[in-house]
Amino acid sequence: MFGAILIYMIFSVMLYLTASHMESYQVPSGPLSMNETYTGLALMTENVVQADASGYVTYYAREGTKINANGAVYSLNTSKASDNSSSLSKEELSDIRSNMQSFSKGFDPSKFNSTYSFKYQLNGSILQYASDGSSVSTVTTTNEDGEEITTITAVSSDPNIRRAETDGIILYSKDGYEAKTVDNVTSADFDQNSYQETDLKTEDQIKAGDDIYTIISDERWSLLIPLSEKQAADLKDRTSIRVKFLKDNLTQMGDFSIKEIDGSKYGQIDFNKGLIRYASDRFLEIELVTNNVTGLKIPLSSVVTKEFYAIPSKFLTTDKETQQSGFMLSGRNKKGNSTTTFVKAGIYGRDEVTDEKTQKTSYIYYIDKSKFKEGDAIVDPDDGEKFVIGDTEVLEGVYCINQGYAVFRRIEILDENEEYAVVSKETYNGLVRYDRIVKNADKVSEQDILY
Repeated sequence: MFGAILIYMIFSVMLYLTASHMESYQVPSGPLSMNETYTGLALMTENVVQADASGYVTYYAREGTKINANGAVYSLNTSKASDNSSSLSKEELSDIRSNMQSFSKGFDPSKFNSTYSFKYQLNGSILQYASDGSSVSTVTTTNEDGEEITTITAVSSDPNIRRAETDGIILYSKDGYEAKTVDNVTSADFDQNSYQETDLKTEDQIKAGDDIYTIISDERWSLLIPLSEKQAADLKDRTSIRVKFLKDNLTQMGDFSIKEIDGSKYGQIDFNKGLIRYASDRFLEIELVTNNVTGLKIPLSSVVTKEFYAIPSKFLTTDKETQQSGFMLSGRNKKGNSTTTFVKAGIYGRDEVTDEKTQKTSYIYYIDKSKFKEGDAIVDPDDGEKFVIGDTEVLEGVYCINQGYAVFRRIEILDENEEYAVVSKETYNGLVRYDRIVKNADKVSEQDILY
């Protein structure tokens, strides 16, 4: 007896190990694949302005803001501005704290050089707040919280004030890329490790000819992104593309083209707006929004096909006793008299059809072939019209196993690649998010009880 049990156990284990096992898959919602991210090199129309005399600088224009032509940018004085006792206002302190918090949340240790850029930006902001009153008239008041607030009024007749020759965006830094264009940029310019930015703000005396600020005089700008051969092939037919800027998660459309730089492929994205948000960023992390088709994501190995009878929706009826849906099957009894029998039938799918003459809309229902035989006639209980079953349609679907056994669910594929497909969420009696389906559908039949 023990020997027989041992042989049975060995035989069962061998069957289990050699048998094909069903794999399940929980259906998620989303695009076919994630959008790819890139680091883009921003190029714009920039000009570095030099001081026309020596002296100590007082800054008027806020960095990163737009200034009109003839607007006051800075002034030069023969001596340092006297130190006044006015403090930063509540709004100014709040602005600085907000900037620090934003940088801290988005800090990436792998890009530590961004710390220096932020340091220069922060120093510049504080320096501007502190020095705004040097060559202007000031009135210092105390608010209800006891804080001193300086009201600043520029003296337009001050001969020491230097004004912008054109309108544009003011930056108090330079990085050597100001003369770069999409036509003269090289592959070496994309190396962020060798990138250096110089802060032009200073409290020291400057000399005539020293660089003092940069002005961006055109709203049009470009991003260049390095592409692999596959990425270039995938994007070659595009003339425009939507870009998501990871800095602030805003999106913007741009004109797209592919160009070659030093033997490598690069994507060129041209914009005509939005520059003021990214004027101080030479390198921008972006995401190309190319996967617009979303739905339910399933593996292609789960897809099966099945044939169904196609029956017009007008013949569908409801049994009065059971309240179940089905069809009235026409037949004859032993005496040869006509009879009708209610046949319960589940609907596995439907398609909308429009009558060419009346323009009325109806449906074609798809019914399991096991419920009827070809040539069977069903009857419309309202008007007695008969329909002979015979037309068939092959539907794509998957096996849903939520209840422990395989049930066919129709799918409508919106997009696919080599491994996965995205199917519609709106399919009648189709899949919903978090359904469990058979991943290897060739190992299962609809009659299988899986667990």
